[in-house]
Amino acid sequence: MKDNEEDNVEEIQEPSDELYERLNIKVDKGQELMRIDKFLVQRMTNVSRNKIQHAIEAGMVLVNNKMVPTNQKIKPKDEIIFYSDKETHGEKVLPEKMDLNIFYEDDDVMIINKPPGLVVHPASGHYTGTLLNGVAYYLQQKNNSINEETLPRFGLVHRIDKNTSGLMVLGKTEKAVISLAKQFFDHTVKRQYMALAWGDMANDSGTVIAHVGRHQRFRKLFDAYPDGEHGKAAITHYTVLERFGYTSLLQCVLETGRTHQIRVHMQHIGHPLFNDDTYGGDKIVKGTVFSKYKQFVENCFEICPRHALHAKTIGFVHPTTGKEVLFESELPDDMRVLIEKWRGYVAKKV
Repeated sequence: MKDNEEDNVEEIQEPSDELYERLNIKVDKGQELMRIDKFLVQRMTNVSRNKIQHAIEAGMVLVNNKMVPTNQKIKPKDEIIFYSDKETHGEKVLPEKMDLNIFYEDDDVMIINKPPGLVVHPASGHYTGTLLNGVAYYLQQKNNSINEETLPRFGLVHRIDKNTSGLMVLGKTEKAVISLAKQFFDHTVKRQYMALAWGDMANDSGTVIAHVGRHQRFRKLFDAYPDGEHGKAAITHYTVLERFGYTSLLQCVLETGRTHQIRVHMQHIGHPLFNDDTYGGDKIVKGTVFSKYKQFVENCFEICPRHALHAKTIGFVHPTTGKEVLFESELPDDMRVLIEKWRGYVAKKV
């Protein structure tokens, strides 16, 4: 990208659970007529003309909100949207046999109910044992023509944390991936999470609005920035479903999908998620000093040895049918038993 063009391109730099980004480019008033693929090669760094042409053909480039051919000529003041995979996936995805909880599947999409403890996709130094390795094996068994070179890595359009359980959607075709990526970016995908948070919430419902970005000192962590001086805009809506005195069962609805968003937002308002060892929930935050209570909490930590967060529902417009679909999962055993334990604790106090 040329230095004098930086103000015309909106780039997403902060990590996100959504794996596609959108670049907005406004054509200058003095721009001469030029083929769009040639124009984008000049405006974007480290992107080949072949990749740009492929993206245009796949419908991932819009001019004035319309799909265009590769020989389309751009004009002054045109507005270009370029959808792109955020991450470079140079490594191969090695198929591994794995027990996958496939919640729903058709020719276009796959809904997987991810257990806690499972990493979603390979990363540097962690190339095996991930959800995507298992998906690769599963797809290879269904289609012998799929190999390490042709595996649909692009099928991932979002992710959830290793120790978060729940529903994920994968696109099985490029058309499906494009449709889902756009829906995630436009924040039209419906996502509801169940969470157990420390403390008795002051209100029955609320909204947390605070940017989420890398922690200024500890780069592996994320933090909330209410004044918006860092990170990217993030909005979480919550509703209290049940109160247990020292903890609250919440339904959280994401309006944006930043990395660790719910966990960071809950910590920001003083209610870290139960047993979240990254954001301060793995110790007694609220409660009594009595040894029986301490033992009760430690037992709860053993029952649910991870942060208590589950991606319960996901809804979107189906890429082929155009109809809205909604999928809902049950709580996993560890969170279900944990919540029952807190119900029992409250009942004994009464």
